[in-house]
Amino acid sequence: QVQLVESGGGLVQAGGSLRLSCAASESIFTFNTMGWFRQAPGKQRESVASFTSSGSTNYADSVKGRFTISRDNAKNTVYLQMNSLKPEDTAVYYCNAAYSAGFYYTNYWGQGTQVTVSS
Repeated sequence: QVQLVESGGGLVQAGGSLRLSCAASESIFTFNTMGWFRQAPGKQRESVASFTSSGSTNYADSVKGRFTISRDNAKNTVYLQMNSLKPEDTAVYYCNAAYSAGFYYTNYWGQGTQVTVSS
């Protein structure tokens, strides 16, 4: 069973920065995509940033220019650097890893880490 362990959340003032980490229990090259989602109270979970096994990245429009997703292959860890944080970035952030092969698809979630941005 794949495990994803997130860390790095916390309370920060608007304009501040945080870096989230997601440590996977196996090589991140196993997965077709890895990324970060977030869910604010009363809202649906949304994709924030992701990258594919080929290295291409995608960002939600709301975080472009402020957030950066990166990875350390040797540590099997994915990061989300969040700068210029806004109160609307407040949410629980989840790491996600997805694998597909033909008709088979599965994905894994971390336990989530709370990010709170005060105004």
